[in-house]
Amino acid sequence: MITDAELEKSLAGYREFLDGRTTVVIATKDEDGEPFQSIAPFVVHDGGLYVYVSEVAEHHRHLSRAATAGVMLHGDESSAKNIFGVERATFTCDVEQVPEEGHDAVFEGFAALTNANMVDLLRGLDFHLFRLTPRDGRYVVGFGKAFDVSFDGARFDHVVIDKKADAAQSSSPSGSASDT
Repeated sequence: MITDAELEKSLAGYREFLDGRTTVVIATKDEDGEPFQSIAPFVVHDGGLYVYVSEVAEHHRHLSRAATAGVMLHGDESSAKNIFGVERATFTCDVEQVPEEGHDAVFEGFAALTNANMVDLLRGLDFHLFRLTPRDGRYVVGFGKAFDVSFDGARFDHVVIDKKADAAQSSSPSGSASDT
């Protein structure tokens, strides 16, 4: 169990981690139900992650048909103390293609990531705007430091596994492997 001070420090670290990300890994399914993942720059606005995707990109087709997608924001592997504990946050998101009109703040965010001329160029091409609205997710910052989270951090619960209860259940007659 962690202390309240450690929980607050971890929450601050979570928010700093999210603020430091500029790309998101997107997981969808293709037409045959096979998994597909891609990476895209994103902007956070009004509680959603916005990605701007070309029709040429495979993930455009998948996002256009998807009601949900998985996303992962991940930290730098080279700075991880242990490769198994790379800092990351994952969420299931609702997917919605949205019109460009009325989303000027989103495009200003993309311009800040690259530059305004690049964004203006892309807006004249075959790009489409998608809003990915995160549901609850999981933030991992190392061993024994996993948290069930909401994207905005309003929910931030330390995940604790009770190994004694797991061991007791697997050794009891009703929890034995021979019952399966």
